[in-house]
Amino acid sequence: MKTIVTHHRPDVDAITAVWLVKTFYTGWEEADVAFVPAGDSLGGNLPDSDPDIIHVDTGEGRFDHHQTNAKTCATRLVFEYLREERIRTHGQGAKKHTEDNESEMKRGSHHWHEEALDRLTQVVVDIDHFGHVYWPQPNRDIYDFSLEGMLDGWKLLNPGTEHDRDILEWGMRALDGIYQTLMNKAWAEKEIAEKGVEFDTPWGKGMGIETMNDDTLPIAQKRGMAIAVRKDPNKGYVRIKARPGSGADLTPIYETLKKADPQASWYLHASKLMLLNGSAKNPKMRASKLTLSEIIDTIKRSK
Repeated sequence: MKTIVTHHRPDVDAITAVWLVKTFYTGWEEADVAFVPAGDSLGGNLPDSDPDIIHVDTGEGRFDHHQTNAKTCATRLVFEYLREERIRTHGQGAKKHTEDNESEMKRGSHHWHEEALDRLTQVVVDIDHFGHVYWPQPNRDIYDFSLEGMLDGWKLLNPGTEHDRDILEWGMRALDGIYQTLMNKAWAEKEIAEKGVEFDTPWGKGMGIETMNDDTLPIAQKRGMAIAVRKDPNKGYVRIKARPGSGADLTPIYETLKKADPQASWYLHASKLMLLNGSAKNPKMRASKLTLSEIIDTIKRSK
């Protein structure tokens, strides 16, 4: 039986390292997990002496970092090892093949996406070396909604090493979601770079894009776009969002689009900052026949 060993009361680094091994190391998906006092190895044996036992974040083996002063962590060491293993197994084309496979990303499968994993492990390094104290406004409550914040709360609610496995499993389920989000984010950024169309609006710069990826809208807004427009190329749905604080009011656009395409369903949010044509929350809404260019022209002419 293969076994992954980490320390009691696992932190973000230990949990993410275990998650990487169980998710991406072929043959280790069903491995058991054992917990030892921090720094120890299983049974006091050399940490890398048994090929069926992997120690992470403890034991001072190849996937521990406490014996060095380098700015790394167990998660980063596991990721780098797995990346080299993929290159040895699949060749240099492995990275491009998996990152271009957007159909896998959309299904939410756990295929290897190097950019997303690289970004994920860099955050874990930062947390493990207390770099998060230098994040912008580090005392903001929003950070307590992070994986680290949730783990701290779970440990307060569940004191004692008898809860180690529950904490590990909670953390790994959270990482499933975080990884999917980072894959989707990387895909959205790529879509914006390749397909995004910038235009002028009465409230500042706007961006329009034809894509299935809805994350393109908040990313465009975070980049300072006053208006972001997305048309789904498959379903035909349109989403228009104005950046809070931009001074925009989408009411005139709403009225114009209703006249231009009265058969479509249009919903103007009470804030006047969001105009929707189609939503997963309301499958009865009818898609617009207007093209992205026609919608952009309507926005550009708005007063």
